[in-house]
Amino acid sequence: MPNLGPTELIIIAVILVLLFGAKKLPDAARSIGRSMRIFKSETAKLREDDETTVDKVDAQQQQPAQPQPQIHQAVVLTPEEQARILAERERAQAGGLKDKLS
Repeated sequence: MPNLGPTELIIIAVILVLLFGAKKLPDAARSIGRSMRIFKSETAKLREDDETTVDKVDAQQQQPAQPQPQIHQAVVLTPEEQARILAERERAQAGGLKDKLS
């Protein structure tokens, strides 16, 4: 962008006065200033949030990794083995009932 000299700035100011009027220009400048202050504070908050997030990630990376749980393979029983286990459980429950009744 070319450098703006004093004559170009005066021409831009005259055009603004003609477009918006002398009464509205101070209000417009004031509202632009407020908007810039709000924008600045919001960007500062975003930077703080980013810094805290980076700090948390760094802290997590420095902690030793948790051991992964071991996956156990399922034991497949034959129908005969399943029947034997069920019979043992039934006998144990029946024995427990006899003890309770005595």
